[in-house]
Amino acid sequence: MPELPETETIARDLDRAVAGAVVSGVTVTHADVLRETTPADLAVRLVAARIRRSWRRAKLIVLDLSTAEHLVVQPRFTGALLVDSGALALAERRYTALALHFVDGRTLHYRDIRRLGTVALMGPDRFATYTAGIGPEPLDPTFTADALRTVLSRSGQAVKKVLMNQRQVAGVGNIYATESLWRAGIDPSRSARRVAAAEAQALRRALIDVLSEAIEARGTSFRDYRDAHGERGSFGDHLAAYGRAGLPCPRCQSRLVGTHAVDGRMTVFCPRCQR
Repeated sequence: MPELPETETIARDLDRAVAGAVVSGVTVTHADVLRETTPADLAVRLVAARIRRSWRRAKLIVLDLSTAEHLVVQPRFTGALLVDSGALALAERRYTALALHFVDGRTLHYRDIRRLGTVALMGPDRFATYTAGIGPEPLDPTFTADALRTVLSRSGQAVKKVLMNQRQVAGVGNIYATESLWRAGIDPSRSARRVAAAEAQALRRALIDVLSEAIEARGTSFRDYRDAHGERGSFGDHLAAYGRAGLPCPRCQSRLVGTHAVDGRMTVFCPRCQR
């Protein structure tokens, strides 16, 4: 599932590519991805609208429109937003669920192989309500070590599970929770409230560093993630823990362990380095 670095990369790409573009038409191939709107309603509200900007909130890609509405895309596992100037390969367009056509002749495809992602059109009040329940952004300056410690101190759940709870911390999923905890030397299964102040500071630093480095590498691609131009991210080449169960720990050379016991998903950690 695209996490903060992947959705940030897509949002930045789209902001450069389609900010200022005017919608001339909408094609909905698979209406089951739509939320809070219908194909007919979407066309009425989007045609002639100008895209003011593209940005990210948590794992969402948000297109602000000249109508004051917001097109909110949650890619989930296999969703992608691809800008097509006429040269996009047929294979890349095969699973298009929705397409925005622009006055300048280009098309923005929402492609989703498994169609588990969603596309919603929200007015300003609805958008404010929808995003109010999302936790703080880890790259925001207000996300201090004390702020993270406060979040962790409220829960007896595993620290990894708290990091992945979007109501507690925005945008962090399995990949970057695993990597950040490895960098900070914290066992993913440890109770969040047992993370000491100094450890919270190290974890915040690890989160910021790993997310920033992943954005620089344009995200992590294993199977489905692509940026807005259909290209893969390269941060997978720099992963120390995620996806490396059974391999040596880069820090101490002990064997990395993989388990589903923490939150039902594969968690990889070093039993020697992470306490």
